[in-house]
Amino acid sequence: MKDVPRRVASFRDAWRCERAAIGYDRRALTLAIEERARGTLRFTVRVAPRASRDSVLGIHDGALKVALTAPPVDGAANAALETFLARALDLARRDVRIVAGHGSRTKAVEVVGTSADAVRALAR
Repeated sequence: MKDVPRRVASFRDAWRCERAAIGYDRRALTLAIEERARGTLRFTVRVAPRASRDSVLGIHDGALKVALTAPPVDGAANAALETFLARALDLARRDVRIVAGHGSRTKAVEVVGTSADAVRALAR
């Protein structure tokens, strides 16, 4: 790490310098949204169940990370994820569907009737 300055103003500056020195992958900071037929969007969601509140935590490894209060038992977290995303995107719950990853924390979600920009705005 030759390019890292000896004195930095804050931890955030040090992290940015280190990230630049190791060639940090910017794709990990962007949400990959696949546009499918008839206005359907598909993207990846990483769920953190049993959180203290329902919220979007940001983008982690190319997936939208969502914290949910529901436990991962009997599909409760899946139902809570569909409800949370429907409310956040101002859609009906039937327009949000988990298509893969029902038993894991990483899920593929399809959304009908919204734009890719609206989905990206959730992470901000």
